[in-house]
Amino acid sequence: MKICITSYGNNLDSNVDPRFGRCAYFIIIDPETMEFEAIENLSAQTSGGAGIQAGQLISEKKAEAVLTGNVGPNAYQTLSAAGIKIFTQVTGSIGEAVNKFNNNELIEVDNATVESHFGMQSGK
Repeated sequence: MKICITSYGNNLDSNVDPRFGRCAYFIIIDPETMEFEAIENLSAQTSGGAGIQAGQLISEKKAEAVLTGNVGPNAYQTLSAAGIKIFTQVTGSIGEAVNKFNNNELIEVDNATVESHFGMQSGK
């Protein structure tokens, strides 16, 4: 199984980025083995469509779940259509997020948690 965690950095000590479409990195990780791949989010700087592009990338990487702070409506729709579970209100380091996931301590959502373009407004 692979999960995706939005991150400020490219390693397991990095903190979870609260933005999905405009996060700095995606950490694609196997929560059992902790083997991971860090992917720079190239859609973070686009003027629009970042959530859709990010959702498509995560789908292509075959992630079964996304762990993040928030998810906007376009990203939510793209991820949901791909059958990817979405967990929000995730904080702390990437390692801590994986532990929470493994212990079923995270909140799965069934709708967007922020409005469109939220990531553009909140800054880093």
